[in-house]
Amino acid sequence: MFQGLSDRLNDIFKRLRGYGRLSEDNIAEALREVRLALLEADVNFKVVRSFLERVRERAVGRDVLESLTPGQQLVKVVHEELTALMGGAASQLRTAGQFPSVLMLVGLQGSGKTTTAGKLARLLKEKGRRPLLVAADLQRPAAQEQLATLGRNLGVEVYHKAGAASAVVVCREAVSQARSRLLDPVILDTAGRLHIDEPLMQELGAIKGEVKPAEILMVVDAMTGQDAVNSANSFHQALDLTGVILTKLDGDTRGGAALSIRAVTGTPIKFVGVGEKLDALEVFHPDRMASRILGMGDVLGLVERAQEAFDAKQAATLEKKLKAQRFTLEDFRDQLRQIRGMGPLEQLVGMIPGLSRLKGLPDAAAQERELKRVEAIIDSMTPGERQRPEILNGGRRKRIASGSGTSVAEVNRLLKQFADMQKMMRQLMQAGKGGRMPRQLPSSLR
Repeated sequence: MFQGLSDRLNDIFKRLRGYGRLSEDNIAEALREVRLALLEADVNFKVVRSFLERVRERAVGRDVLESLTPGQQLVKVVHEELTALMGGAASQLRTAGQFPSVLMLVGLQGSGKTTTAGKLARLLKEKGRRPLLVAADLQRPAAQEQLATLGRNLGVEVYHKAGAASAVVVCREAVSQARSRLLDPVILDTAGRLHIDEPLMQELGAIKGEVKPAEILMVVDAMTGQDAVNSANSFHQALDLTGVILTKLDGDTRGGAALSIRAVTGTPIKFVGVGEKLDALEVFHPDRMASRILGMGDVLGLVERAQEAFDAKQAATLEKKLKAQRFTLEDFRDQLRQIRGMGPLEQLVGMIPGLSRLKGLPDAAAQERELKRVEAIIDSMTPGERQRPEILNGGRRKRIASGSGTSVAEVNRLLKQFADMQKMMRQLMQAGKGGRMPRQLPSSLR
């Protein structure tokens, strides 16, 4: 997401940084290009206009025009205004004055409400909460069964009532059960429609009046662009939303919804869905997102993902193996799995400052396929072969290639790279004991 917009903005600011001094004409020309880039990214035209007015007002001031680095100062202004446009700071979930807190998820059919309910339950469970999922969507066939399946996979309780005729009654009974069993919060998965209609809004309004939710969160498909913003505005007028959850932010979307929805509705984006897996829900940080749009990366986000993906005990064991020079193909495979557990490589590249702007980088999708291929090759080995790759003769390599759907040449290349990696590690360990550092990487690792 945002890749097209990010590339356009970086080209514009790269030219500006080339000027020793900026004039009002330089800035006006650059802001015209920024305007086109934002409109092409499907940002609401009223939002674009007010955003550029604020940037222009600050850009022609003394802080920018009289700065020793005017181009960088202008980028700083744009970063701050983008951050403000998306809400300024991360918005926390509200808690109710009474127990339990009720989180009501609303939205159009197909926006991903049910899956998002499961993701949100998982996130809160990891923080020590005891959530209760409520199947209040009585309209969509199999919606209750889908939520029950998610609950079983997550180890989270689900309240559903087969044959129920009233979503209001289901929600009231679920809250009562949560109160008696000390479950908190209660997450309501309500019904959606393919479009906004009066019966839908009446049902949602009745649920709101009955259970008095602490949060009314609209789940919005980011790939629908300005339609998402218009729908959110309609829901907000009817229900007084407290927040938005953007789904499919990892998809091929131009980003207009993320940049427009806060300004149009006045409602903060609280979470974003960045994948299909149940762990792919993140708190939305406007400042981090602004940094990623401008190619500055998101180091804090990268560190948080690494902390979640890497096990401290496993890391300590690995360190001992490295010192004892007992790093095996099995250890190598486990490290690859942990890296892949941090998320798609394309997202990780965008989090590393400046990396997304480098030209000639290998395609992230191709790198993802290569990691899967390496993992398949190692998985096709026996435990003994993974521990002692030196026993892999021609017949064994042919069997491994057949089992992993690769060629013998690819198996040979992996084994050569692993041997070079082991050699490099031995040299580094010797250097740490007072030896010389290796002059260069082995050819297969360059």
